Amino acid sequence: MLKLAVSFVLFVITGFGVSHITHAADVMSAHDFTLQSIEYKEMPLSQYKGKAVLLVNTASLCGFTPQYKGLQKLWSDYRAKGLVVLGVPSNDFGGQEPDDEGDIKEFCQVNFQVDFPMTTKMVVNGSKDNAPIYDWLAEELGDASRPKWNFHKYLISPEGKALAFFPSTVEPNSAKLIAAVGQALGN
Repeated sequence: MLKLAVSFVLFVITGFGVSHITHAADVMSAHDFTLQSIEYKEMPLSQYKGKAVLLVNTASLCGFTPQYKGLQKLWSDYRAKGLVVLGVPSNDFGGQEPDDEGDIKEFCQVNFQVDFPMTTKMVVNGSKDNAPIYDWLAEELGDASRPKWNFHKYLISPEGKALAFFPSTVEPNSAKLIAAVGQALGN
């Protein structure tokens, strides 16, 4: 009986480990989350330990969609210094990301030469189906930090701590965003 109980406990620990957290309150850092890449593969954020992450909810049919160009430039300019730009497609605002992941990836590559990592589509607007990482970010930075529209940006430290958020109107090349990235990278 004891052997069975120990086996059950081990199953629970390994079967529902940190990489599959569903409650933001249980999280110590962004590195505790595992997302799904746009190619439908597990994307543990722990792979970005030691790197700053700019998490951006994106949409292909938005007035802010040209920010993909700036995000790609930011990724190109700061990648070697330790920045990861991570795109999170979302259809939450104005239904401006209606396509599936394959079409989204192709759109981004063809129109903006995007090669930074992206996830599958997520709910980011604070509803009951919200992606847990977005709930955690709102807990860390306050409810006012929740995305109000597409191309909202969160900056996460190399240690996985939520540092700052930037509304959609803050361009990827803005002095404010560049300064925050530099500070996160220790520059």
